[in-house]
Amino acid sequence: MTGLVSAQQKQITLEDIWTGSFRTDGMESLHSMTNGQQYSVLDFNGDTRTTAIDIYDYKTLKKVKTLVDSGDLSDIDYFTDYTFSKDETKVLLATQVESIFRRSTLGNYFVFDTATKKTTSVSDEKIQEPTFSPDGTKVAYGLNNNLFIKNLKTGETSKITTDGVNNKIINGITDWVYEEEFAFVRAFEWNAASNKIAYIRFDETKVPEFSMDIYGKNLYPQQEVFKYPKAGEANSEVSLHIFDLAKNKTSEVTLDKSYSDFYIPRIKWTNEADVLSAQYTNRHQNELDLWLIDASAMTSKLVLTDKDDAYVDVTDNLTFLDDNSFIWTSEKDGYNHIYHYKKDGTLINQITSGNWEVTNYYGYDKKTKKIFYQSVENGSINRDVYSISLQGKNKIHLSDKEGTNSAAFSADFTYFINTYSSATTPPLYTLNRSKNGKVIKVIKDNNALKNQLDAYDISPKEFSTLKVNGNDLNMWTIKPSNFDASKTYPLLMFQYSGPGSQSVANTWLAANDFWYEMLAEKGYIIACVDGRGTGFKGAAFKKVTQKELGKYELEDQIQAARQLGDLSYIDKERIGIWGWSFGGFMSSNAIFKGNDVFKMAIAVAPVTSWRFYDSIYTERYMTTPQENPSGYDENSPINHVDKLKGDFLLVHGTGDDNVHVQNSMQMIEALIQANKQFEWMLYPDNNHGIYGGNTRLHLYTKMTNFLDQKLGDKIK
Repeated sequence: MTGLVSAQQKQITLEDIWTGSFRTDGMESLHSMTNGQQYSVLDFNGDTRTTAIDIYDYKTLKKVKTLVDSGDLSDIDYFTDYTFSKDETKVLLATQVESIFRRSTLGNYFVFDTATKKTTSVSDEKIQEPTFSPDGTKVAYGLNNNLFIKNLKTGETSKITTDGVNNKIINGITDWVYEEEFAFVRAFEWNAASNKIAYIRFDETKVPEFSMDIYGKNLYPQQEVFKYPKAGEANSEVSLHIFDLAKNKTSEVTLDKSYSDFYIPRIKWTNEADVLSAQYTNRHQNELDLWLIDASAMTSKLVLTDKDDAYVDVTDNLTFLDDNSFIWTSEKDGYNHIYHYKKDGTLINQITSGNWEVTNYYGYDKKTKKIFYQSVENGSINRDVYSISLQGKNKIHLSDKEGTNSAAFSADFTYFINTYSSATTPPLYTLNRSKNGKVIKVIKDNNALKNQLDAYDISPKEFSTLKVNGNDLNMWTIKPSNFDASKTYPLLMFQYSGPGSQSVANTWLAANDFWYEMLAEKGYIIACVDGRGTGFKGAAFKKVTQKELGKYELEDQIQAARQLGDLSYIDKERIGIWGWSFGGFMSSNAIFKGNDVFKMAIAVAPVTSWRFYDSIYTERYMTTPQENPSGYDENSPINHVDKLKGDFLLVHGTGDDNVHVQNSMQMIEALIQANKQFEWMLYPDNNHGIYGGNTRLHLYTKMTNFLDQKLGDKIK
């Protein structure tokens, strides 16, 4: 891409970035049809402001038909998402969807019958997580902390739980901390025969409440109160239940093992209609058990236990084959790999192995007996797609471009749509053969964006490694397009640094990257270093930070800044750092503890003490504050405000349900009492993302102005 290596006349502006000028063209809500020959996508018509589900042919990539268009429906103006029933004769259409927390939503849902072309409302009220039964005759959903089933044949709705109460009992929908940290909302599952539903019940009674004022525009603010277990506090008491539709009866699952304080982070039915799998983990999350539960006899069997000195990641890759042997991923050999087990938990074989990580498991093709997966075999900043036999042999590299490749396979694994991008190539969608990875056709190439960017001053991201504290750390840098090694430049470092995360990746530019490009043209050098604790370089590298979150990560950022400051073209007196969330925690620590290196820091929505953060995330890495008080306090920035010497900007949204504004308020008070001058900004009613309307534009304008005043004052 020529525009990435030559200076052009146009300059990127904040308005360009935050009004979507550099948005990429993608494929919305891609679904592979069960015939394996077609796929569907969600298409939005800007002229008519309607949405449609369009069906395309894999071979020709031509549109076969429009399955449903909201313009043809009398009761729906437009829909924003869709879900097929298993036989694809019905489609669930999502409308009027509103956000609750990060992943949870409420919406009005309609079932569209592809034969009759009629729509049926699932409920008159806004509901959560509506899900077809496998036979397509019913929809289960959550409403007001209870579970309901709508019979699509009779139109009748039945209530299968009755004890749901706000901030006390939730049935089949996760509580706040499960949603945020175990990353799922729907805590109920249909069995294969469509005659049973397994669900998790959350008793939040003993969980402490957190309250936030929502200021809005009325005379008096509203108070939002919700259950939020902070580190060391009481969690929801969870239990697993199975509802039998034929008997209209619920049974509670009991296990042949006593758990005193535990989580149920995943449930999944096997191919046998009466056999349910459930993952249980202890509160420290260093022991993960896989149970198989017989729903007819209500007996249970422990088939697998994964243990670790630090913690065990919950797997989303559990896949039951026709013989109910299963696929499992684990870090037990030091890297995340794929394993095959018998139904009783006996290991058959380790399918993948090596000093690299499997980063995604795509599925198993029973016809060819191949596993499809994504990994970092081609370098930890890249992603590639592979196939391998169930026996771990005959591995085939299916992607051929260096960068980030991800795959969406057809239902019969004949084809896959590969999404490719790199730091210099915007997303490229191609149709490929699963057998050998051969590209059949280009679907979308984002060439229009590529051509648009040719007019701008854009410098390439330079990838390298930096030897820091005995480790080769991944790094990228962005320099001004007119970079002159005989001059000196201020340095701005960005990092996130959270456990298992990655900020140095060979993928297309995000909004922040365009901001960095804008700053580079002003005369800054921007660098990002993934230190110890980040992901995709093995368990030992990731888990070295256990019980000391912020210690080794900070040592690496400070040392990296020192080494970069020693470069002839970087002004070591003008080094700044910024970050958001965990990154804000880190940049706060950096300006306090690294006050001889960093002259400026911006912290957005930071954790300022791990005592303020939630139980599941914090205790996974730190155990409880009662067990590990020094780990909590010695590495939390709120306890080091007296060390502030440089310029510090602190930003938070007052409606942040995740990292509460309490974090910043208490640090503000600590800074005041330490008589430290600093700047701060609150965004009323904004959540952890701080967005909406002109909010992002305002935030990045503020941060840019702060940078220019404190770090870029000598830029000529």
